[in-house]
Amino acid sequence: MLLDVKAAQRLDSRGNPTVQVEVRTAHGTSLTSINFPKSPIYEPADLTTVPPGTFRALVPSGASTGVHEAVELRDNDQRKYGGKGVLTAVNNVNEIIGPALVKEGYGPRRDLKQIDGFMIELDGTPNKAKLGANAILGVSMACARAGAAAANIPLYEFLRRESGQESPYMMPVPFFNFLNGGKRSGNGMAFQEFMIAPTGAKTIEEGIRMASETYHVLEQIIADRFGAIYTGMGDEGGFAPPITQPEEALDLLTEAVAKAGYTDKIKFGIDPASSEFFNSKYGTYDLGFKRIKEGESHSDDVRTPSEMMDLYNSLIRRYPIPLLEDPFAEDDWESWSKSCKDWYFEELVGDALLVTNVERVRIAESRMACNAMLLKVNQIGTVTEAIAAAKLAKSLDWGVFVSHRSGETTDDFIADLTVGLGTGHIKSGAPCRGERVAKYNRLMDIEAELKESWKPWSYAGEKFRKPEAFFI
Repeated sequence: MLLDVKAAQRLDSRGNPTVQVEVRTAHGTSLTSINFPKSPIYEPADLTTVPPGTFRALVPSGASTGVHEAVELRDNDQRKYGGKGVLTAVNNVNEIIGPALVKEGYGPRRDLKQIDGFMIELDGTPNKAKLGANAILGVSMACARAGAAAANIPLYEFLRRESGQESPYMMPVPFFNFLNGGKRSGNGMAFQEFMIAPTGAKTIEEGIRMASETYHVLEQIIADRFGAIYTGMGDEGGFAPPITQPEEALDLLTEAVAKAGYTDKIKFGIDPASSEFFNSKYGTYDLGFKRIKEGESHSDDVRTPSEMMDLYNSLIRRYPIPLLEDPFAEDDWESWSKSCKDWYFEELVGDALLVTNVERVRIAESRMACNAMLLKVNQIGTVTEAIAAAKLAKSLDWGVFVSHRSGETTDDFIADLTVGLGTGHIKSGAPCRGERVAKYNRLMDIEAELKESWKPWSYAGEKFRKPEAFFI
């Protein structure tokens, strides 16, 4: 049973305020994880021996946010944090959500869906604009942790049961953000992220080692070619050398992978975040939007949707790119549908297009617009709704790609979520910066736990989109 729910204002990885929620329950332990017993069958814990627990969650925040996302409530008081304070959301937890949940007598072990549903009704808006998705999500995540502890199981097992997942455990292929562009960097590159994925690894521990080694090789290449000044890290740990064309970025990755000795074992992913350079008035994409001269309305590199498709096709033919995220703008449905119809792509991921929302997923399915969903829990605002979106996407034979946000925290919740849902792949930035590495370290911890257990598990590898178990 929930005894207390309270929130506080803390900082995210960009130095901006975010919401921290703490719930206190009658049962549970505040340990991050509870190891599997070395038995093929779980036995319920004797809850009379489990002390009361306190469970925290820190809410992430996005930079390139979609217009259809749930509302992140900010104070807009320019005297504090430039208007980005979240004390309104914090007060909504302390004065409205918390007391109401305690009064209802919910127990997180069995009532996570009811807790999330109650908060949605309490808010009463379609996008959580009244209480704030950042307030609601913090409570939802903390309650999930409390529920896992009350059941004496790891968080990933709790989320697995909440989702009804029955297939063997699947360790995901991590997609690491190595090169940055878009609005998150000071270079002239329009595309936001260039990622590497160690699909040829046998375990996630090996995959992370491969990525770390390649990352340091890339750092040295950039330092030698452009100067050490360009090895500074961006929000997600990637580098932003003075390049403007996607081929330049992919050539750098190709060289780094080869020098690290992992050619044919590492593949690439691209997230153009194309909504950021889409002109809705003319239906065009300005790849030079960061180089527009004063007094001009556009650059000299404006592309039509058809020309963007040609560009993507040329990149796919030249480089090992199985994953493309948000190649078109969030409401450019025609281009999404045409690309999905006219050319095959292993994984065409909708992020701003779908915003982890079942209604947007249904629209995309009816228009045959993509074949994978990016899952960001703070886009929708509750754990239950994120799980529902993932289940719907899977039922459509889509891939599900779990993601961090650019304004992250040291909370490693999404690592457990990825394993619990068996999504097969995750992105959480570069293999550096504490808030990014926290997720990768947690995944290695989970893999170590599974190795010691009787539970069958696999590393998704080449088949990350539709992972198949081959038991390790």
